[in-house]
Order: sequence, then structure tokens, then C-alpha cells
Amino acid sequence: MSSLGSRWRLDTWRRGAPVRATITQYVILAALIPSAVSGRWGSAWLNLALILAAAAWALVVLFPALRAHPPAMAIFVAGVTALLFVLTIRDPWFGFYAYAGYTYSILLLAWPWQLAGVAATAVGAATSQTAGLDRTTPVGLAAFAGVIAGNVFAVCGLTWFLHRIETQHDERGQMVDQLREANRRLEATLAENAGLHEQLLAQAREAGILDERQRMAREIHDTLAQGLTGIITQLQAAEQASTDPAGWRRHVAAATRLARESLTEARRSVDALRPEPLETARLGDALVGVAERWSALHGIAVQVTTTGTARSLSTEAESALLRTAQEALANVARHARATRVGLTLSYMAHEVALDVRDDGRGFDPAPASQGGFGLVAMRQRIEGLSGTVQVESEPGSGTAISACVPAGAAGAGR
Repeated sequence: MSSLGSRWRLDTWRRGAPVRATITQYVILAALIPSAVSGRWGSAWLNLALILAAAAWALVVLFPALRAHPPAMAIFVAGVTALLFVLTIRDPWFGFYAYAGYTYSILLLAWPWQLAGVAATAVGAATSQTAGLDRTTPVGLAAFAGVIAGNVFAVCGLTWFLHRIETQHDERGQMVDQLREANRRLEATLAENAGLHEQLLAQAREAGILDERQRMAREIHDTLAQGLTGIITQLQAAEQASTDPAGWRRHVAAATRLARESLTEARRSVDALRPEPLETARLGDALVGVAERWSALHGIAVQVTTTGTARSLSTEAESALLRTAQEALANVARHARATRVGLTLSYMAHEVALDVRDDGRGFDPAPASQGGFGLVAMRQRIEGLSGTVQVESEPGSGTAISACVPAGAAGAGR
């Protein structure tokens, strides 16, 4: 704020300086009138006429439009210098009128023409200062030249120094303006970034909510929905076996076991924990356990094969492949009417693949017929790991589902 105030004060001083200089000049001319009309320095009337001419000539400065016109100001300063020479030659006391020449040269002329104005004025002032010397003698002429040189060097040096100060002040002012503009742009950018940040946070919250909804939907489908389906199937079988106590107890026990397992998996899904089969076994062993329980429940033979060198995968990859196997087996139980199922877990150089094949009745795998949520959830899980899911089937020829995840999905082992 102090820099702005300083620049404002300087600009105000600059605008009013020519008028103040003119007023000061009038005061000097008025003070010199007694000397001019004393008769010691030639015709009093001519001297008075020259003073009036100098006063009238100074009126030019009072017109701002003329001050803004550099050629007009150059002519004006030249006129002031000429009057100075004439007046000082007639009356040495008019050396004080050099004030007008110096001031007008600095205020009204552009750089470097200021140096020419003050140098010419310095010669006039030197003429006044050496009025008592006999300039016709070598000594007097040398003294006159020395005074001129001293005046010119002094006033030109001072003028250059003032110009440097003013230039530096203007440069600082421009720097302040640039910094102010940069700050304004920075504030605008920060405000824009804040708005974008808020939008990103809102989008992130929405994306997080959507992802969590999709996760819960998949988990509910993979745990509660499949479990309830199995429970209903076992209870229906128990109802049909009402005349067979052993069969009735077997089906009720299976339904009870499914209910407990479904409740456990539902709780683990809510807490976003690993599926229970993966807590105590590697993926291949967990698939064997899932297949054995499914086979015992549905009476369909399942063969599980692991190829390649087993290695640890990330939690997300193992969970996705295990859920894919569970979903594929659930689809076989609901739709395939198969007699045999094969699960193959393949550890390859660049990917890990899970293949589930059955000899059931098959279906049309065209996109229009894949609207079930099970296949959609399966694809979401695998593709979320940059993997792929392929379904091959046709009516009467069974079904094959292949899920692959990149080897990069391998993470820190347990």
C-alpha cells in the first residue's frame, strides 16, 4: 500500500510541477524588475519588455494539451533559453532566471533531450556568473570556458542522476503492477481450483457411493441370494422327502448349514473382509473346498485342477476368482442340469486364469441374453482388475466360462 501511495504522490507532483515552476518563475521575474528598470543595465523599457515577454511565454505551460505535445515543449524550452541568454547579457542578475530553464528542461522534455536543455541553460547561467570577467583576454576566456564546463558537467550529472531515480521508480512501479496482476490471476486460479476441487470431491463421493453400492450388490448376490436359493432348494427337497426321515434330516441339515454360511459371508461382506474359504487356505485349496461342498449339496461331480506354479495373489484378485467360481457353480445348479463340472486354475507367465466347464444344456451367449446380474457382477469384479471374462456356450453343448487376471494382480502374499 505504501508503494501505491508513493507512486500516486509522485504522479500528482509531476502533474502539478510545471504550474508550480511557472509561479516560481513569476516570483523571480518580479523580484528582478527593480534591477532591470534601474537603468544600470541598458534601457529600462527594453528590459521590462523582455520580462513581460518571458512572463507571457511561460503562459504556454498552463495549457495541458500543449504540455502533452513534445515538439511544442521543445520549442518552448528553446524560447526560455533564448530569453535567458538575452536577459543575462543585459543584466547579470537574470542568472536567477536559469531556474526556469533547468526546471522546464527536466519537467517538459523527454530523455535524453533533457540534457540538451539543461546544458544550454548552464551556458546562460555561466554567462551571468562570469559577467565581471574580461572575456577578450585568454585568461578571462579560459575562466569563462571553465565555468561553462563546470556548470554543464554538474547539471548534466544531476539530471542523469534524477533520471536514473525516476527510471528505477517507474520500473518498481511496473513490477508492482505486474505482481498485482500476477496475484490477481493467482487468486482467480486458486478460486477456480477450489471450485474444481469441490467438484472432484463431489464426483469422488458419488463414485465412492456408486462403487460401494455395486460392491454390496455383488456381495449380496454372491452370499445372501445364493445362500437363500440353496436353502429354498433344500427345504423343498426336505418337504418332498417327508416320508423318508433320513433324507428329510439330511436336507434340513444342509439348509441349516447354508444359512449359517450365508450369515457368516454376509457379515464378512459388510465388513469388506476376505471370503472365509481364503482365510485359512490358498486359492487352489479354497476352490477345492468350495467345489466339494457344492458337489455334496447338489449331487453333481466336480473336478478341480491346478496347473502351473502357484503363487500368491492380491486379496482383490483371489476374492474375484473365488466369487467367479461360486457364481459359475451357482449358475450350473440353477440352469445347466449338468452331470459333470470341471474347474481349472492356471498360473501362467502373464496371467492367472480360472476356467469353469459343465456338460449341461447350455444357452445362447449373445449379449442380449446375458442380462443376469450374476454374469454382470462377475465381469465387474474381473474387469475391475484389468482382467477379462469370456463365456462360450450353445444350446445342448454345455457352457465354459473363463476369467483371467493379469499377473500384475499378484500382490504381497499372506
